[in-house]
Amino acid sequence: MSLYKCSICGYIYDEAKESNLFSELDDDYNCPMCGVPKNLFNRVEKIEEEKILKNAVAIDKDNVAIKRIMDRCIDCGLCKQTCIIKEGMDFDRNSELCLYCGQCIQSCPVKALVSRPNFNDVLKAKKAGKKIVAYTSPSVRASIGEIFNKYGSFEQEKMIGLLRMLDFDYVFDTTFAADLTIMEEASELVDRIKNNKKLPMFTSCCPAWVKYAEQFYPELIDNISTCKSPIGMMGPVVKKYFTKENNMNEDDIYTVAITPCTAKKYEIRKDEITGTDLVITVNELADIIKEKNIKYDDIPNSQFDSFFKEGSGAGVIFGNTGGVMEAALRTAYHLITNKDLSSEVVFNDVRGYDNVKEAEIKIGELELSVAVIHQMSSAKDILEDVKNNNSKYDFIEIMNCCGGCIGGGGQPLTILNKADDIKKQRIETLYKRDYDSNFKSSYQNPDIKKIYRDFLQHPLSDKSKELLHTKYEDKSYLKR
Repeated sequence: MSLYKCSICGYIYDEAKESNLFSELDDDYNCPMCGVPKNLFNRVEKIEEEKILKNAVAIDKDNVAIKRIMDRCIDCGLCKQTCIIKEGMDFDRNSELCLYCGQCIQSCPVKALVSRPNFNDVLKAKKAGKKIVAYTSPSVRASIGEIFNKYGSFEQEKMIGLLRMLDFDYVFDTTFAADLTIMEEASELVDRIKNNKKLPMFTSCCPAWVKYAEQFYPELIDNISTCKSPIGMMGPVVKKYFTKENNMNEDDIYTVAITPCTAKKYEIRKDEITGTDLVITVNELADIIKEKNIKYDDIPNSQFDSFFKEGSGAGVIFGNTGGVMEAALRTAYHLITNKDLSSEVVFNDVRGYDNVKEAEIKIGELELSVAVIHQMSSAKDILEDVKNNNSKYDFIEIMNCCGGCIGGGGQPLTILNKADDIKKQRIETLYKRDYDSNFKSSYQNPDIKKIYRDFLQHPLSDKSKELLHTKYEDKSYLKR
């Protein structure tokens, strides 16, 4: 009996434990871990003994988002330093504390840490006869060109074309759901302010931040917006609304979120987040492109399917640090003043690459104090102030990753000393798209108007609360 090892993810096919010899497997056999074909397996003599790592961060074998390819690891410890410095935590005591943010993947110099691959699940769903629906996060189109050495480019049409080459039946824009998130979140913020409810309100789009709060600051759970993230909203909207409008059965479709974020793999497994069957990151797409030898010029330009078309400029900048804040303020301005925000008004104070940004925003007679934080370790002082009722803020955006979603753990890998410059290019790419967009605010999106008119009624309606809002759990027990 022989052993065969996947050259991509390290999965071992052990003939002694399987019902078939490797040579007897069908030619269309795919690695159950990463989905690559049979010809990318190599015969090996033995399974190497597990290395004992002294410096590397702990990654459980059942980690839902991150995988370590052990024979690549050199135990340099950069992953652990990233967890300590950028995330402000050292969880050697209990690896369940992992935020699944994937920043360790971005820091690994030898590609020993990767997004846990599961494209094979798409192939299985397709084989079972399901319609495969993809929806793409704003940041993906600002980074996917880097796989083809095209930096700073907005590759929306190529991104959609690639997904059609990979046999997706529908491709939708998660920017639509970012607009939906803003409609609910801005409405929630205004409601909290007008009715003297719990402030400051924290944004809720980043699952790594939410998990951090549940573990280390459960006292602040009531301060977090109850809005699901854009992907958290897109799933039930596709399953409940799209299928209804197209006379389809929910069980006949398989939904896949294409994201820059490894923590989304964790988020969709939570009981209260339903509708999205799978998450695939950009760096997983990079592996698929390499394995299939797809060239940039091979990819046709394509457009989103018409049901959920492109979102607003406000939804696009969701991918940037400060973008959720700015998007929410644009719509909050309209909700409070009943006027459209002038296109010349830009909330520059919440933009930029500083880890903590503060601003005083005047909307009509209302003055809001806001803060924007990216990189989890930068949040502690502000979180302590809120915990101790010493905070001056009304609204706080927190994103786990440097730069926001554009710096997610599932983004294409970059040379470490060029990482900040590349993230800034991605940020400018999204701001330019916002500048060029026809609709600058979420409430102006015609598809948003339609879904409220035909399905959701209005922000914070009973239907909206049922499908688009969530609750949080005290997970401080994990620290013990």
